[in-house]
Amino acid sequence: MKHGRVTELPEDFYIPIALDTDNITSLSPFLIPQDHLASSGTFYAMSFFMFFIFIVGTAINVLTIACTAQYKKLRSHLNYILLNLAVANLLVSCVGSSTACCTFASRYFIFGPLACKIEGFMVTLGGMVSLWSLAVVAFERWLVICKPLGNFVFKPDHAIACCIFTWVIGLIASGPPLVGWSRYIPEGLQCSCGPDWYTTNNKYNNESYVMFLFCFCFAVPLSTIVFCYGQLLITLKMAAKAQAESASTQKAEREVTRMVVVMVMGFLVCWLPYASFALWVVNNRGQPFDLRFASIPSVFSKASAVYNPVIYVLLNKQFRSCMMKMLGMGGGDDEESSTQSVTEVSKVGPA
Repeated sequence: MKHGRVTELPEDFYIPIALDTDNITSLSPFLIPQDHLASSGTFYAMSFFMFFIFIVGTAINVLTIACTAQYKKLRSHLNYILLNLAVANLLVSCVGSSTACCTFASRYFIFGPLACKIEGFMVTLGGMVSLWSLAVVAFERWLVICKPLGNFVFKPDHAIACCIFTWVIGLIASGPPLVGWSRYIPEGLQCSCGPDWYTTNNKYNNESYVMFLFCFCFAVPLSTIVFCYGQLLITLKMAAKAQAESASTQKAEREVTRMVVVMVMGFLVCWLPYASFALWVVNNRGQPFDLRFASIPSVFSKASAVYNPVIYVLLNKQFRSCMMKMLGMGGGDDEESSTQSVTEVSKVGPA
């Protein structure tokens, strides 16, 4: 679309930069390579990165699910939530990363408009379930360690209910574009699909949907994570101060502090670029931007299929021990120390 030239917007896509054409449909991301948006090398680099995310993310999350199925000792309430996280990450990896790998290699969305809607919905659903699972993990740790409800015991049934809750929330967040509140279209370099941040068409009311996602699916989970882990750190520091002579308590406090920092940073790396970009687009309509940089937030969110399990699963000594054992690499030595560490931390209560 040339500056100052009025053209009819196509129904299934929108390229948010000026293009030198009278017929925008002729440049459809469903029909021709989008070489007018970036060099071939950029597309191939993105394809390679998506291939890496697909292979590694699928392998780690499948291994997590297989370990939980094989080892009964992993079927605790916390690990049920981590299993739910692995399933959501696997959905993003298998649907989003694999599709993006093929489309970036082809330099356009070769699967057509219907597949774009399906991919956008499935990736958004998996992403929302993953995001809320991180908040549920923080909430569970707060309940178990800080004991705000006194002697309340967080059981596997509660964990399963929390997992169901994340999928209900995920459907609430990802379903509206399928029924007319916003829509799923190609984004960034037009090779992956997501909600329409760009247009101001009243038919789709995209701005209200963006604000809904930002508040309900970013600000609320982030606030939950910061509050719960903040309370956890305060509780552990008070316990460590009261038991200054206990080396194990001091060690537990240091380990949890490091893990909390890593978990919060991981969440922000996953979702802050996407949320920030969506808000910037909504509040700066008509401002030019490089579509290569517009693809980065989507790539970061899909990459969560790799670094979420690394943070939440591979740093879990019990999970890591079982994975190494399943792969024939031993790993049984950590079990006793893991159990002792978990017991030490779980006994910490508010002063």
